[in-house]
Amino acid sequence: MNFQFPIIIVDKDFNTDNIAGTGMRALADAIKTLGTEVLAVTQARDFIGLAQQAARASAFIVSVDEPENGEHPHEDMAAQSVRDLRSLVTEIRHRNADIPLFLYGRTHTARHLPIDITREMHGFIHMFEDTNEFMARHILREAQAYVDGLFPPFFGKLCKYAQNSSYSWHAPGHSGGVAFLKSPVGQLFHQFFGENMLRADVCNAVEELGQPLQHTGSVRESEDNAARIFKADHCFFVTNGTSTSNKMVWHANVAPNDIVIVDRNCHKSSLHAIVMTGAIPVFLTPTRNMYGIIGPIPKSEFLMETIQRKIDAHPFIEDKTAKPRFFVLTQCTYDGVMYNAQTIKKMLDGQVETLMFDEAWMPHAYFHPFYENYYAINGESGRTQKSTVFATQSTHKLLAALSQASQILVQDAVEQPLDRHRFNDAFLMHTSTSPQYAIIASCDVAAAMMDGAGGEALTEDSLIEAMDFRHAMRKASEEYADAWWFTVWGPDTPLPEQGIGQQGDWAIMPNDRWHGFKGIEQDMNILDPIKTTILMPGLDIDGVFGDMGIPATLVANYLADYGIIIEKVGLYSLFLIFNIGTTKGKWNTLLTELQQFKDIYDDNKPLAKVFPEFIKENPCYAKLGMKDLCQQIHEAYKTHDIARIQHDMYIAPVIPAMRPADAWAKMARRQYTRVNVLDLTEEHITGSLITPYPPGIPLLVPGEKFNRLIIDFLHFALAFNSKFPGFEQDVHGLIKMQVDGVTTYFIDCVDA
Repeated sequence: MNFQFPIIIVDKDFNTDNIAGTGMRALADAIKTLGTEVLAVTQARDFIGLAQQAARASAFIVSVDEPENGEHPHEDMAAQSVRDLRSLVTEIRHRNADIPLFLYGRTHTARHLPIDITREMHGFIHMFEDTNEFMARHILREAQAYVDGLFPPFFGKLCKYAQNSSYSWHAPGHSGGVAFLKSPVGQLFHQFFGENMLRADVCNAVEELGQPLQHTGSVRESEDNAARIFKADHCFFVTNGTSTSNKMVWHANVAPNDIVIVDRNCHKSSLHAIVMTGAIPVFLTPTRNMYGIIGPIPKSEFLMETIQRKIDAHPFIEDKTAKPRFFVLTQCTYDGVMYNAQTIKKMLDGQVETLMFDEAWMPHAYFHPFYENYYAINGESGRTQKSTVFATQSTHKLLAALSQASQILVQDAVEQPLDRHRFNDAFLMHTSTSPQYAIIASCDVAAAMMDGAGGEALTEDSLIEAMDFRHAMRKASEEYADAWWFTVWGPDTPLPEQGIGQQGDWAIMPNDRWHGFKGIEQDMNILDPIKTTILMPGLDIDGVFGDMGIPATLVANYLADYGIIIEKVGLYSLFLIFNIGTTKGKWNTLLTELQQFKDIYDDNKPLAKVFPEFIKENPCYAKLGMKDLCQQIHEAYKTHDIARIQHDMYIAPVIPAMRPADAWAKMARRQYTRVNVLDLTEEHITGSLITPYPPGIPLLVPGEKFNRLIIDFLHFALAFNSKFPGFEQDVHGLIKMQVDGVTTYFIDCVDA
């Protein structure tokens, strides 16, 4: 395949009729004759914007002569040209350490330039010395070598295989896309996804690509390359998402009746793993604020004396002296709360055999000094003595991999290195024997994109965009003066005018009011600036409801109609992530739509005009305006004090009545009772996860008893769903059925 990477020429004289412009255009024509595109730039003061073109170019040619227009004295122009050139080179190298840079001069040579500029160059070309054809071939040789070197191990081999036009006798059955060409609907599919993707969809019988199930060949090379980039000892690519990565790590390290220390805020995949392995969980409870934002687990919860007290009190742990086998922590939380991972590793090293950090939402942190100490694996300085450390990462969430792409990073302990062969047995229990090679290639590329200077630059770009959005939201608040506006959750101190500030600026400190968490200790937690929670009017940090309120579900529905899909919707909060793909256009569009919503609310614009399709499906709202419906839902939340209920039910203790695995065994054997939610009591035991969305954190795991707070919340959810169709509270584990024509909700319960 002919990959398109143009040569970029930077020359203020390019379009002029003087000798400099004529010479540069002649060189450009010679390059084009050899089959490579040329892009010419005559205005070069936007150094950052120009440097960002390094992602699509194969080389830069930069003129070092001042323009022949006499607009400034020679000395001043020369000095300015050097300053401009240094700024441009610095910005390019900040993003790309390898792209070829060539200087092109008529009067200037290396004699006129400082060494910090010339040392970054791949060549210095002088006008009218060598032929243009020779110079073009010289430049293109370097440019092609650069492009050839871009391919990470697996992606390079996959591209080569797809381009070899080999006949395939193995699965998949579409045979490189040919099957789709034999059907009209197949033609649609082929034209949409394209030849390359379909030719690259192969099975693991293609030995030249290596074995993703046994981690050999180019797959192993790619995984080793990713391990190097992330400063880990081992890396395993996973094509079924981090839910599967978590289960692999669990199954490799945990056996029935093992004691496991679990973040109560963990992803449900870890809770599924508890059921699958037969482990006995001891939970560490995180804090929570009245906005519904999950906070950190207090540092005291990680002390072994605290953990031991919980072990001693647990009804299903027989040997109270047994060493915990496994520890899992959500690092960072969905809402952006991060832990000092190095501190936690030191506290638990040797106390728990295996430490796992679920870093689904933070693989970017490894590549910027802002996050120092706030990720699990950081090379030799953070190596544990006794406990093996795992980090599972969703490379599709905050890096550039395809959906379902994930990876497992491992750091060997000094006394306990990973047994790769044994670990791979657990890997094989959960992976497909027909992995999608495009996903593996995207893992390969996502890691390579973060290698060297590129990783820090990409991460910094996302941080800067998040900061600019926060600035813009505060500016809008100032301009609206006393009128209502949205706020962005975070430290209430002034934002830095430039850059992102220091790590300490984002620390979650014990006495700060803005976060609303209790039991916080110093130097333990920070907020990731790219995780952005927008707060609606109606609820304050103390859980007090205002006279007016704007439930977030209505704002989210409005934004969705305009192509803006929100990651998570709370009672009065919207959650967004500024990843490496976030653009200025993306967040500025969001800001303008929030302003449009404000106008719609203030004018109480009829819902029939705002949500015409929604109103067709839910005519009960046809006579209401936006303000009317906001106030009705707000009053429902306020009357039931739902913010406090949601807060309390997540931090209130729950009673385990059975091991999770035993509860699920009864479900598998159909030994359960389907109980009407209205008939639930505190003696009922759930057989499945009970998980409200948002926040997607289970209230109960199989084998635990209901408590009054949870029952009250479920009753509220049912009443709310009945009163506000189209805005239903989503609770996984509730079974919706029609009984005598009436919508009824049930939960499957088991007996101890």
